[in-house]
Amino acid sequence: MYAAYDAPSDMEQPGESVTQGLPDGFKAEPSEASAEAGIALSPAEATAAQMRLEYDDRSAMYMHRLNVWKDELVAWFKTLASAAVYATLIVTFGFQVARVEGQSMAPTLADQDRLIVNKLAYRMGEPRRGDIVMLYYPLNPDKSFVKRVMAQEGDQVRIVDGRVFVNDVPTVDDFVLPEYRSHDDFGPTIIPEGYDFVMGDHRNNSSDSRHWGMVPKRYIIGRVQLRWWPIPTARVF
Repeated sequence: MYAAYDAPSDMEQPGESVTQGLPDGFKAEPSEASAEAGIALSPAEATAAQMRLEYDDRSAMYMHRLNVWKDELVAWFKTLASAAVYATLIVTFGFQVARVEGQSMAPTLADQDRLIVNKLAYRMGEPRRGDIVMLYYPLNPDKSFVKRVMAQEGDQVRIVDGRVFVNDVPTVDDFVLPEYRSHDDFGPTIIPEGYDFVMGDHRNNSSDSRHWGMVPKRYIIGRVQLRWWPIPTARVF
């Protein structure tokens, strides 16, 4: 039997052991219910809990991937928008890509040659004799031509049997092949202020100032700076 013991005369103080007043060697054991509280799950409940954890992990992974993709899409959009703005500015104010159609500038330029036209060249200066330029067709500005400047404002131009004279001096035109020479006559005439006189290098197959008159300087788009295609014949003018 257990020995009798006196009940404590004072109330239990906070923090004191709950075994106070028990016989020596006696140790309180947690009840079975308290030991198992909160961890006893059925197999179905455990499986459901595991599935919820896996679902949460997958959801977090998908959200992370979506955020990464969203950031990448935003970055690409900004890059494309910037490129579009830069391209617009370059084409509007700087350079323009053009394609030759026809043989009026042969042999210097051939049909379907691709060109880079410098639109800034004449914002700071004037076209010079011999420059190859891109211009709006004076009779229909919706069209554009590529020609060579032969005479400028104030010059006297005259053509005798296909030979071009500027201020009574024969021009150097060794770029014109013998079979491309014309044998027509023109002038003499003085180029008015604000105009240029242009011709194609294929003299007997070119519609130019001999047929539709002088070109207003404001109709000159820019100077042909580069032929970049075909690559084997690429060159700077």
